[in-house]
Amino acid sequence: MFKTIVRSLMERKVKLYFKKHKPLLVVVTGSVGKTSTKAAIATVLAEKFRVRAHEGNHNMDISVPPALLGVTFPGEVHSVSAWVNVLKAMSLRIKEPKDVDVIVQELGTDKPGDIPYFSKYLTPDIAVVTAVSDEHMEYFGSLDAVAKEELSVASYSKLTIINRDDIDAHFAPYAATSNIDTYGLGEHAEYRLVVEAANPLDGRIGKLIAPEWDELPISAQLVGDHALKAVAAAACVATKLGLSSKEIAVGASKIRPSRGRMNILQGLEGSTIIDDSYNASPLAVQAALTTLYTIEAPQRIAILGSMNELGATSAASHEAVGKLCDPTKLEWVVTIGDEAGKHLAPAAEKQGCQVRSFKTPYQAGGFVHGVLREGAVVLVKGSQNGVFAEEAVKELLHSTEDEEQLVRQGEYWFKIKSEQFSAFSDTVAE
Repeated sequence: MFKTIVRSLMERKVKLYFKKHKPLLVVVTGSVGKTSTKAAIATVLAEKFRVRAHEGNHNMDISVPPALLGVTFPGEVHSVSAWVNVLKAMSLRIKEPKDVDVIVQELGTDKPGDIPYFSKYLTPDIAVVTAVSDEHMEYFGSLDAVAKEELSVASYSKLTIINRDDIDAHFAPYAATSNIDTYGLGEHAEYRLVVEAANPLDGRIGKLIAPEWDELPISAQLVGDHALKAVAAAACVATKLGLSSKEIAVGASKIRPSRGRMNILQGLEGSTIIDDSYNASPLAVQAALTTLYTIEAPQRIAILGSMNELGATSAASHEAVGKLCDPTKLEWVVTIGDEAGKHLAPAAEKQGCQVRSFKTPYQAGGFVHGVLREGAVVLVKGSQNGVFAEEAVKELLHSTEDEEQLVRQGEYWFKIKSEQFSAFSDTVAE
């Protein structure tokens, strides 16, 4: 009851804020890649506008309203006084002079109906849908249901921009609008980024092909083709909001990876760590492995944690990822968590890979530390609860100062991790 009242009050304040200040609103939905796409869009738009894009992924019903107004989400979510302070801060933000021109906001879903709910108080100028893939399958049950949920944002947005690469065309009827543009790397996208073949660790150069111009040279300091799709999305949004080709090119060159999302860190023994530990889904793991395979290195290691929230599809999804593990490309496959150990690891072994499975990220990181060779490249990928693969990254960093670049650090998260892993010893789970 208390949550419902607070949420309703905050939504009313959001309406008042938009009515008074009239900022443009860009929202980002999708199964994967929301935060990276949000950050890319905000970076490019900042070449012309004052932009607010709340750090982190405050994208659920109770967290979106304060994020939209740039108000800090309370640390004590059950504290009445904390929410009173949030409401006061939102009221103050309404009274203050206009502070931004554009707001870029993620919208997330855990279950059917979450994305349609936002139509109660939001009318986005542009909605970006990044992907339709397995997510929260214990609630959605089918990919069709996921598509209906994610694409429902089109019904209350003025313009919808869809990732043509990662949203199957047969889902198009679920986007209840005729005002649609597409982006991606494939030739069917209207806003298409074509990059030159190169070592992903060296950055990428290429060209953006768009209806407004033939070709626009682009450079990006991002790893992986799936990360580059965020650049295409940002360029599309920026074009629609009136940025010049020069502004878009300059903004694209400033895009950097978010924490835990294909972020490059320096490791021990002159190694390179691709920290993609924020979360994991079948589509995202496939993309990350594909990137790893294109990097020339004397040793490649994949640390792959369990993919959570896949429901009845979990076993098959983990097995499918295991089958993607190529023994000619990987010296070691190291898994974290029960589902990865039960299903991904045996499938990878059948492919001929050397595999070791662990219950905790600390064990996994310790093992990789012991087998790491000079110049290795290590991919670290996994979901949150029961995995927390960022803790494996810690075991491999060249400098402890880089720990501040990892996700889920701080007292709150350390407590959760301690509770989840305290029952396990440092022995290996074979």
